Amino acid sequence: MGLEIINQRKKKKKLTNEELSVLSGVPKGTIDKITSGATKDPKLETLKALARVLDCSLADFDDPKERHFAERTDQEVLQNRIHILTEYSREWASFSLAAIFPARIWNFLKDCYP
Repeated sequence: MGLEIINQRKKKKKLTNEELSVLSGVPKGTIDKITSGATKDPKLETLKALARVLDCSLADFDDPKERHFAERTDQEVLQNRIHILTEYSREWASFSLAAIFPARIWNFLKDCYP
């Protein structure tokens, strides 16, 4: 997660962790853990409170590298699922037509329409 922005915005606004705590309502210990990197995945409500004080959005806390990797992974998963469904539909279509037609007719149709 791109939590470095908290330290960047905090420095820009010249806030200490204690001041950020008072303004956001987030305990100083929690802010200390987040800004030191000890906490990697803070609660949503914590991020919302910090974002309000630091004048940023929740999207600013996203790590662009992780987001790109996740999107690419989703696309690859989707392509794989489409491929699997396509293969299943071909097998199913082949099976159902073969079951309907007698073998001689089926073989003739397969040769005519590959």
